Amino acid sequence: MSMQSEVTEAYLEKWEPVMGLEIHIQLSTKTKMFCRCRLEFGAAPNTHVCPVCLAHPGVLPVPNKRAVDYAVMIGLALNCEIADRTTFSRKNYFYADSPKAYQISQYEDPICGPGYLDVPDGHGGTFRVGITRAHMEEDAAKLVHAGSSGRIADSSHSFVDFNRVCTPLVEIVTDPDITSPEHARRFLTLLKSTIETLGVSDCNMEEGSLRCDANISIRPRGATELGTKTELKNMNSFRFIERGIHAELARQVDKLERGESIEQETLHYDPTTGALRSLRSKEQAHDYRYFPEPDLVPIEVTADHIARVAADMPELPMARMARFTEQYGLSSYDAEVLNITASTADFYEAAAEAASAADSKLVANWTMGELLALQKEGKTVTPAQLAGLVDLVATKTISGAVAKELLVRIADDGIDPAAVVEAEGLAQVSDSGKLREVIEGLLDANPAQVAQYKGGKESLVGFFVGQTMKAMQGKADPGASKDLIVELLDAR
Repeated sequence: MSMQSEVTEAYLEKWEPVMGLEIHIQLSTKTKMFCRCRLEFGAAPNTHVCPVCLAHPGVLPVPNKRAVDYAVMIGLALNCEIADRTTFSRKNYFYADSPKAYQISQYEDPICGPGYLDVPDGHGGTFRVGITRAHMEEDAAKLVHAGSSGRIADSSHSFVDFNRVCTPLVEIVTDPDITSPEHARRFLTLLKSTIETLGVSDCNMEEGSLRCDANISIRPRGATELGTKTELKNMNSFRFIERGIHAELARQVDKLERGESIEQETLHYDPTTGALRSLRSKEQAHDYRYFPEPDLVPIEVTADHIARVAADMPELPMARMARFTEQYGLSSYDAEVLNITASTADFYEAAAEAASAADSKLVANWTMGELLALQKEGKTVTPAQLAGLVDLVATKTISGAVAKELLVRIADDGIDPAAVVEAEGLAQVSDSGKLREVIEGLLDANPAQVAQYKGGKESLVGFFVGQTMKAMQGKADPGASKDLIVELLDAR
């Protein structure tokens, strides 16, 4: 057993993890937060800039109305209190990615106040994560580091691409309600699905449109006072976030068990090595010398404004999960998996409606299994194509093995599965005469296995089913084959 797994067991028995998350969401507006420059990921460096986002003297920012609407929509989805009056502040710091030497953000009057998100726990229930606030701000520029290895530590110099500066962000801050790395991953998965469903961000972590920092502390079980927290930054996948939290919890427990103290600092987790590296001491709010942004007037958010935004909101993932279990008879697990992304939920619902013979559960199984596996390879099919294929399985026209092969061919060549089944003679064989002949031959060819079955090893039925499928090139009906195999074995 590794030291980390031993420490993990120790903290579960003696220590209580307390965690909160800070999530930055880049909003999918056409233009920037305080100017009219176009947003385009991957554009040539410094081609979408203007005097406003470059902070030339004398220019004035103007808020992006669509970004305000998106922030309200996020707040409503997170059950937040929407402020009737919200203001901007200057968050002062000096760094190369900030041409103003400050960031326009929100401090005292965020647009979204306290809220919560109920999250599936994987066991048919939910846990609640409180939302402290969600506020609007602008993103910084992008630093491009030069050097032989491309790593910051080795770089001889850096370039600044100001295309990203002033991109509209919503920062979501949770309460310290998260008590395990798994719960952190589950919360982030649902949050991402919710934001994608709203259509306000693509939440692409590789492109930086969703970024997450984790504030982590531990305390003795039963204690009420919070421990000293550390912050994990620069994690670019939910899996790495979960692993990084595990590593930091293990480090903190190890230090406290040895009588050492935890220092408040910002850390980087390397998912390749599993190592944690200190970046800097953690800043406090007063370090940024917040003060009201003098160039922006307060924004009044009226009840009519909120109602208009709410009217444009789609069905959210938790509501859709509940409907899937009721309307399609799915388990809570299936409904959760299908709603991991809005696109998967949309696909399943369209396929279930298009299927004429397959029931909703069979369509769900193929969506969660074969379709998602296909999409990981960069391929896909339409909902109607999947429904047509699964209908052939449901009517026992083809076997599951043949259907899996046809699914790949549909994705590659767009074939009509029904036409291919007829043209290539792929229809499933359930005729007892043909099956009997093949199975009798297999039993004759495998007397040792027959004897073992007669001796009580009933699992060998699966062996003969597999041999039957192989002999008939996947065209045998597995159910009919199994029934006939048992019948013929028992008769010997």
